[in-house]
Amino acid sequence: MKGNGLRIAGGTVVTAEASFHADVLCQEGRIAALLSPGESWPAAETLDASGCYVLPGGVDVHVHLQMSVGDQTTSDDFSSGTLAAACGGTTTVVDFATQTRGQPLEEAVVRRRVEADGQVAIDYSLHLAVTDASPATLEAIRKLAAEGYTSLKLYTVYASLFLEDREILRVLEVAAEAGLMPMVHGENRAIVEHCTERLRSQGKRAPRYHAQARPAVAEAEGVARVLALAEAVGCPVYVAHVSSRRALEEIRRARERGQVVYAETCPQYLLLSEEAYVAPGFEGAKYVLTPPLRLPQDTKALWQALAQGEIEVVSTDHCPWNYHGQKDHGREDFSLIPSGLPGIETRLALLWSEGVEKGRLSPERFVALTATNPARLFGLAPRKGTIAPGVDADLVVWDPGHEVTLRARGLHQKVDYCPYEGWQVRGYPRDVILRGEAIVREGRLVASRARGSFIARLRPVERAQETALGY
Repeated sequence: MKGNGLRIAGGTVVTAEASFHADVLCQEGRIAALLSPGESWPAAETLDASGCYVLPGGVDVHVHLQMSVGDQTTSDDFSSGTLAAACGGTTTVVDFATQTRGQPLEEAVVRRRVEADGQVAIDYSLHLAVTDASPATLEAIRKLAAEGYTSLKLYTVYASLFLEDREILRVLEVAAEAGLMPMVHGENRAIVEHCTERLRSQGKRAPRYHAQARPAVAEAEGVARVLALAEAVGCPVYVAHVSSRRALEEIRRARERGQVVYAETCPQYLLLSEEAYVAPGFEGAKYVLTPPLRLPQDTKALWQALAQGEIEVVSTDHCPWNYHGQKDHGREDFSLIPSGLPGIETRLALLWSEGVEKGRLSPERFVALTATNPARLFGLAPRKGTIAPGVDADLVVWDPGHEVTLRARGLHQKVDYCPYEGWQVRGYPRDVILRGEAIVREGRLVASRARGSFIARLRPVERAQETALGY
């Protein structure tokens, strides 16, 4: 695909703004030109995309690969997880460099770079997950921002990760000064701990009680509190994995006050409900994640928010734990079940099938949610997230008529179950291109080596203002 480049011909190009017929010419890893169908360009290799859409490669800004919690590690490492992402049409992911308390933030970054570099099949970057708001950490945030680590992750829950309100204020103040994007996991720790302890004391320890331990009010309060802290220091906020109508209401209120707030949700919150927790036996453990799955009225509210532009991004929060050997560590106590679901490979197919095919989303809105908006908000634009001259040639030839039945054994995710086992989706990636070179051809993985690279990002708040998302 080198030399005179690759021409993707005969397809319908889809961006966040429009769909149109054009051929895409890729040279030296970038998009060189958009050509009129039939316009001559000598000696370029041609990939026929007739009857298909040509989409920007997916951008997933919320994944947990090779993540260790206690003595366990998520089942997908950087190699298997990024290969699975590629097979699903995603060409860039953003993972986390998570600091342990007292650890220099730079050390956390170096450790993750060692784990990922040379292993990734697609391009990647890292959020800085801050758990220690010491003066040294705040200075490290400023230093690392200049090196392309331009977003943060803050937690209000989990004993080893949460920050107190005053610490969150300090970090948000630095983020506002430096033009960084803070991603926030908002849940009220006291409510979660109280509900969990009460259920356990009553002998209610099966997976069916997980959602009761983390009610929507805990999410709503956690989100509202972080938004209040951000308002105090004038900092934008990106609210991760919004799962409930109540959390959406807090985001709306903040926007009505004039705050800059962005929202993310995930396929599991759009497509699954807390009914999954009452599956026979221990099967409900497969769906234990935080925040938990919610009620059908919550999923309906999320779909409405997607269509209305109130949610900017659909990511995965891919956090895979094997059902056998990992999830079953909590067989006697739901609070010990490792939290998280796999989804890095199925995100685009599920959202297209349940969104575009069912008339809930336009193809342009699909591209905005899965590629353009995340790239803009997290400083990956102008390199990623759209189809235009000069942009990285990360592209997906999308076959809208291809029907696939999702099964764990047919996916590349290194996990022993699929939350959507047996679901039939319509629309699937046929060819996946990373910087002008094929990773997937005709649905088959063809990458023979780890082709991905670390991406140093721009300061995303500046990018968001420049590109005017309009939400």
